[in-house]
Amino acid sequence: MSDYSSRLPSGIDDPLASTFATSYAGVISFLAVANEGSFARAGDRLGIGRSSVSRNVQKLEAQLDARLFVRTTRSTSLTREGELFYENCQPGLARIAQALEDMRELRNGPPRGHLRIASTPGFGRKIVAPLLRGFHARYPEISLELLLNDRPADFAADRVDVSFRDGRIEDSGIVARRLIPMQMIVCASPAYAHLYGLPRHIGDLDGHRCINLLMASGRVKEWEFKVDGLPQRRQPIASHTFNDPDLVVQAALDGLGLAQLPAYQVRDLLRDGRLVSCLMRHAPDDGGHYLCYLSRKLLPARIRVFIDYMTEHTRALDLQRPTATTTLQSIEQESAA
Repeated sequence: MSDYSSRLPSGIDDPLASTFATSYAGVISFLAVANEGSFARAGDRLGIGRSSVSRNVQKLEAQLDARLFVRTTRSTSLTREGELFYENCQPGLARIAQALEDMRELRNGPPRGHLRIASTPGFGRKIVAPLLRGFHARYPEISLELLLNDRPADFAADRVDVSFRDGRIEDSGIVARRLIPMQMIVCASPAYAHLYGLPRHIGDLDGHRCINLLMASGRVKEWEFKVDGLPQRRQPIASHTFNDPDLVVQAALDGLGLAQLPAYQVRDLLRDGRLVSCLMRHAPDDGGHYLCYLSRKLLPARIRVFIDYMTEHTRALDLQRPTATTTLQSIEQESAA
């Protein structure tokens, strides 16, 4: 209830609300009669009885303190005051009609308008942003805004249309479409592996240099594993900590230590041999990368086509996890040679 309504004495109706309701019904009835030239035909058009149309118009005339129609047994015509009121209503009526048409176009017409997208920084830079060029080429009338933040987007407060989230989605208030698995891999540079070796068990991490990621919440992201079929979380003592995933990747490439990173960020680096992986038998169950939005119903065309495009093109990317055994064996063979 509004502050205004809460201040009204008990049992007293809101005069503003009642006046608006009367005026609205009266104006709609007035316009229908003016356009149809008959109270009966106006009632048919509005789906109400002739007497209801007449009462609505009479209340409006009382509010305006003016007679709007000259009524005879054979015809109904506007008075001079009615003509003036009708002319003044036309701009508002045209804007309402345009608003309805705009909404129909947003729903059923060529996709257009503004789209606000939120994503975690790593996934946004590596996956979402590169796909936006192709999307915009296909739908040039949709303007795009991409926000990167590892904090889950608040759809209402942040005015976000679509959000990309990592991990497991537990918010029942949103629709979450899984795009691809989220595979976490512990990796390091070949130079680091030559100098310090690679851990074979989770407990070996205590003897290694590790690189951690600092979240926007101020919390250091834990490393996830699976041991004897049970999930396990650890937070290794870090030699380096960064608040950006790309900096964590670069630190691993520079040989500063081990890092646990999503497969999509390191797949090419692993294939090229610039990084090697370890502890694969303790890899956690796959989470997922999700495309999230508020409702399955009444989605504007711009959101519907974006969801379909990103789902299709993200899944079409070559995001398969490289086999860690081959890269790890090659390092061990080189070390033994």
